[in-house]
Amino acid sequence: MSGPIADSTAFDPFVSTAPLIVYVDIKSPYAFVAKDPTHRLAESLGVEVDWRPLTLDIPSYLGSARLDDKGKVAEANRTPSQWNSVRYAYRDARRYASLRGLTLRGTVKIWDTSLVHIGMIWVKQQGDAALARYLDLVYERFWKREFDADDAMVVADAVAQAGGDPSGFPEYLHGPGREAHDAMQAAVFDAGIFGVPSYVVDGELFFGRENLPMVRWLLSGRSGPAPDVAYCRF
Repeated sequence: MSGPIADSTAFDPFVSTAPLIVYVDIKSPYAFVAKDPTHRLAESLGVEVDWRPLTLDIPSYLGSARLDDKGKVAEANRTPSQWNSVRYAYRDARRYASLRGLTLRGTVKIWDTSLVHIGMIWVKQQGDAALARYLDLVYERFWKREFDADDAMVVADAVAQAGGDPSGFPEYLHGPGREAHDAMQAAVFDAGIFGVPSYVVDGELFFGRENLPMVRWLLSGRSGPAPDVAYCRF
């Protein structure tokens, strides 16, 4: 299992015992479509991945909006440029989701995914297999609009279903887990890691799923010519 990210005093955004660090946010469609290709890349190379949460503050740069029960915009605080960026992001991510038969429905509001990410930190301490199940479960349900990321009981249930130890989790969620999460996020943003998915190899940051060919090349010992940046159909 990867390094102790729950220990905020030992946390370094660019350092891990694993050769690959991956930052994700459950509410990011781009991180959603990158999860499985990243898993397959790591499995094919036999390398460990240190999965870490990065809780994005989307309203700070893309504004905010909320849909009503009929899917119509009920509230919005976005410029036309911000709306164009959001709409394109969903169209782009859906293209790649459809290639693998994944369901990716637009969210009804801007979620605070910190509870889900605290659950991620908790499950991560109990092994890579439990963490992989947790990520698969919450990502699939969230993008089908079947997961309430604001509900602590829903998050606790996901922890248990993934094989994480549910005992003590409620206390952890609102106590040391919250403290560890917030300290981690401050360190990540201060270090200049700004979006998801982000990959760190040998202390170097690569933002976006399109960098997976470069990540593969670096983890393979730089064998052969360096790849150009391009989306691949993984």
